[in-house]
Amino acid sequence: MRGEDVDTFGHKMVLIFFTALGVMLGSVMVGSLAAVLVREPPVAVMLKLARDMKIWAIAAAIGGTFSTFEIFESGLFSGEVRAVIKQILYIVSALAGTQAGYYLILALCEGKFK
Repeated sequence: MRGEDVDTFGHKMVLIFFTALGVMLGSVMVGSLAAVLVREPPVAVMLKLARDMKIWAIAAAIGGTFSTFEIFESGLFSGEVRAVIKQILYIVSALAGTQAGYYLILALCEGKFK
């Protein structure tokens, strides 16, 4: 039973990481295509979108914010510290995925916009 819980937790951490990464990369790439259509500089739009999309990528990766707050509430007031720690680790995983996507976008734009 315990091995299943660890596998599920680990799988969810990886899923959250890559969801945040995908939201960052996908939104910035599609946004840069839209910039081309409206004759804006795509690299400048990519950098702006990368900064603006960080919080939304985190929220999308953890599945919205209300369920996270509900788990925090039940964990803190019911004494379920394990649930609170899991939620914190999920948020850290989403932050890491978002930041990895941000750095990949910066690497793609390096030298093209100054």
